[in-house]
Amino acid sequence: MKRGAGRAADGRFLNPEGEQAGHPLRDVWRMMREGRGSSWPRQVTDAPEPPPAAPPPGHAAITFIGHATFLIRIAGGPTLLTDPIWSDRCSPFAFAGPRRARSPGLALEALPPIDAVLLSHNHYDHMDVRTLRLLDPPRIITGLGNAPILARNGIGRAEELDWWDEVRIGSAAITYLPARHFSARGIRDRGWALWGGFAIRTPGGSLFFAGDTAYGGHLARIGAEAGPFAIGLIPIGAYEPNWFMRTVHMNPGEALRARAESRTATAIAMHFGTFKLTQEAIDEPPRLLEAARDAAGLPPEAFIVPRFGQTLTLPLASPRA
Repeated sequence: MKRGAGRAADGRFLNPEGEQAGHPLRDVWRMMREGRGSSWPRQVTDAPEPPPAAPPPGHAAITFIGHATFLIRIAGGPTLLTDPIWSDRCSPFAFAGPRRARSPGLALEALPPIDAVLLSHNHYDHMDVRTLRLLDPPRIITGLGNAPILARNGIGRAEELDWWDEVRIGSAAITYLPARHFSARGIRDRGWALWGGFAIRTPGGSLFFAGDTAYGGHLARIGAEAGPFAIGLIPIGAYEPNWFMRTVHMNPGEALRARAESRTATAIAMHFGTFKLTQEAIDEPPRLLEAARDAAGLPPEAFIVPRFGQTLTLPLASPRA
């Protein structure tokens, strides 16, 4: 079985089933002509949450900072950040582009020392160079082709992985996993850098960070080859219009299937309620997820919608999902 990402004849990376990543420009223009969809509030103020505490033995403390940014503290180490963005906009510009509807759930200066950043791909809502410069993390783990982008922005210490490659951070094995998505920082570089998620395997148990992904057969493969996972961070938002977004993002019903197929025991929702990227209302993804979870007869702890800034302390043991 082939390991690693496939490439098109011109060298661009392909999605897990071999299809070209992203959309032709004519579809992008059509989607833009449809309008912005439901309006979002300019600013949502969430109740403050207690500061994150270190997890007890055998546990991980997962703090939801917003969008796809989590602080992951594993008992005995390591301490990780996923796709960190503290900027007001996810954009190449400080004055234009999607604006935060919610402040980060934890201040940047309140972070504990970080062992590494896990960077799923190079879209502006996931690779935020302003935040990375402020963090100056000791290590950045990311996909092929992303280190030169970071280096051009004055950010070093990036380690590139192909799908299924592995590195170690302390006692944890970090594996870069397939995702069904695409990469781009502009209109001419689509597919030249790799996108993916991560498995974090520790002596006490395993976690899954799905990154940005549409639903697809890669999720069952991840479950079979890297699972089961005690905890999974799975995206639920940015899915409308469905005709356009279904090849790059999951809707809540698909996220529920992704939990099962990745063999995740406790899923935590992400990629919602922070930046208005698509047409659905700000509160629609959590509502639809909770309705789908209830209709499936699953308890709330099977797929948790975290509060912004909330820390969930969960066991790392790997029950069969």
